[in-house]
Amino acid sequence: MKLQTIVDIGKVPFSINARHRVLLTGSCFADNIGHRLQEDMLQAMVNPHGVMYNPASVMHSVERTLKNNDGPQVDIAIMTLGTNHVYILNETGEIVDNCNKRPQALFTERNLSVEECAQYLRETIGMLKAQNAETKVILTVSPIRYAKYGFHESQLSKATLLMAVEQVCNDADVSYFPAYEIMNDELRDYRFYAPDMLHPSAQAVEYIYEKFKDTYFAEDTIKMVEEWQPIKRALGHKPFNADSDEYRAFLAKAEEDKETFLKRWR
Repeated sequence: MKLQTIVDIGKVPFSINARHRVLLTGSCFADNIGHRLQEDMLQAMVNPHGVMYNPASVMHSVERTLKNNDGPQVDIAIMTLGTNHVYILNETGEIVDNCNKRPQALFTERNLSVEECAQYLRETIGMLKAQNAETKVILTVSPIRYAKYGFHESQLSKATLLMAVEQVCNDADVSYFPAYEIMNDELRDYRFYAPDMLHPSAQAVEYIYEKFKDTYFAEDTIKMVEEWQPIKRALGHKPFNADSDEYRAFLAKAEEDKETFLKRWR
């Protein structure tokens, strides 16, 4: 008896190894996955210019990151798209990434077309490739629903993003991870949603992250994460008596293990 419709991800064209430098930008789902990568000791930079929802804003964030040299060369870029809705500042005609609580009358809202979304993604990938020709890109569509647009409009927005991603994923260096489909097919139950009934619950995010690891982590990355777990637990241990000699020795040993771990994997 099958009680789930499992999403078949299939073989992906590349993997994330333990020494890759990873940039995540996009919706708050990028935050969720990025913070878990950091907890697993991958070299991940997460939304350095804040949460971005549409392809144009994701491009702006990547452009600023590369221009400002906010971090080291990017080996893997993960971009999570939330919506095709954009806000244009009437005074300049430019898409803004944040309205900064300014009056709505200053902006015009519109929807990017499939072709426009695809073009922004291609330009973003081009920027990354200009910095490092070997950069690999993972695209994903956030499973978070946008109630403020209405649920039908939210679905149309997701469909636009999905079609744009499909156009861009023909390149062997670009891969699509089906977070949206996993949430809607494998986890189609309200118990997998947060109290607002819009965002995935912590359990759902963890489930999707496990799928992500199974899909993209190289063997050395899996080995590194397994080696890190007991050290992580030791460093996070809450003692009854933090001033005891035993705990200080325990903590010193954990810190020593961490240093040895970093020398081995970085």
